[in-house]
Amino acid sequence: MLRLHSSWLDAHAEWGPGLHEDGLGLWQSDDVVSPGGFSAWVSRLISASDPRTANDPTAARCIYRWIVDGDEVLGGIALRHGDSDFIRWAGHVGYGIRPSARRRGLATWALGNILNDARLLGLNRVLLVCDADNNASATTIERNGGLFESIQETEHGPARRYWIATP
Repeated sequence: MLRLHSSWLDAHAEWGPGLHEDGLGLWQSDDVVSPGGFSAWVSRLISASDPRTANDPTAARCIYRWIVDGDEVLGGIALRHGDSDFIRWAGHVGYGIRPSARRRGLATWALGNILNDARLLGLNRVLLVCDADNNASATTIERNGGLFESIQETEHGPARRYWIATP
């Protein structure tokens, strides 16, 4: 994954300052600029995504997948599993596509694929949450069978809540 460091930094810069890369498991404490920090971050994501730890209550409970074309990082998607306040707030799935790669159907494709992982983990349905004004994300969710539940107020503003049955 170190070969993707430069491309990931380009994508990160395209998103702009802050943590906007939903689905990529980026924390404020992560050093993704230095090669060593990037390597440590990627190692954490790989460890969290290890299926052998899926039922380990002490393990990070998330599967991370990057969306890559050749050597270009286009985005990422994460499947959170387990039962936590964070999942109840943010949903089981988070994804983000870098701005220059949007409007190609990548998020729809990635969400369709991660639903298979959810089914393999024994999830019959998954919760997805997006900002109430994020029409592109709502369309992605609806294209994958998302059933609208409600709009709820959160500390970040109103959010749409959807449920998708796994295939």
